[in-house]
Amino acid sequence: MKTILITGATQGLGRATAQALAEQGHALILHGRDAQKLAETADDLRRFGTQVQTELADLSDLSDAAAMAARLIALQQPIDVLINNAGVFKTAQTRAGRFDVRFAVNTLASALLATRLHPLIPRDGRIIHLSSAAQASVDPQALDGNRSLQDMEAYAQSKLAITLWSQAFADSHPDGPVSLAVNPGSLLATRMVREGFGTSGNNLNIGVDILTQAALSRDFATASGRYYDNDAGRFAPRFPDAQAQEITQQVDSLLSDIGA
Repeated sequence: MKTILITGATQGLGRATAQALAEQGHALILHGRDAQKLAETADDLRRFGTQVQTELADLSDLSDAAAMAARLIALQQPIDVLINNAGVFKTAQTRAGRFDVRFAVNTLASALLATRLHPLIPRDGRIIHLSSAAQASVDPQALDGNRSLQDMEAYAQSKLAITLWSQAFADSHPDGPVSLAVNPGSLLATRMVREGFGTSGNNLNIGVDILTQAALSRDFATASGRYYDNDAGRFAPRFPDAQAQEITQQVDSLLSDIGA
């Protein structure tokens, strides 16, 4: 049995993945930003007889994400797998304080949780960042919050940024845990896809299957630093190390100002 933390676990792909893992008997730590939805999700998944804890936090507020990490560190409970699933594409509120909300949630909060929870994750544990087939070169000024972007630009840049960060994090932690980025599949049947693209989307189990494999399968045990593209069904080539290091240094610098 593994203990698995899933962000954005109250709906869509996060919720479906949580249920698949609960059915397998794994202990879950569910994150959500709506207290009622979080409680309802936890109660529903407890019917499978597994242990379920909850963490309430708004990941667009990096101080809230840091407080969540601090609470988990205080518990000193090992976390075998962190699945950074929470994500934002289109939203009426595109700013989260200093940052574009896409960079705040999709990139910075994911990197923050991985960094701060690292002491709780064993060497053979795994950190999974949700990436996307939509990736675009990262504008440092936009990442820094100094330039506004259109929805797709911000989303695609934020997804490449966390993919690059994951690669560099793996390189700086060669003894583990595994750090990998996964595109779970394009246009899956989530609210993000319905609201962003006006389509019902593809079978959600496509994403559930690959995330459970990434979390548990031996096939991913030596995949640290890699990016898995589920649309293509294979690992993509590594990004240039200099590109990954440049973005990682900026992300880490931005996070260094966030209090515990």
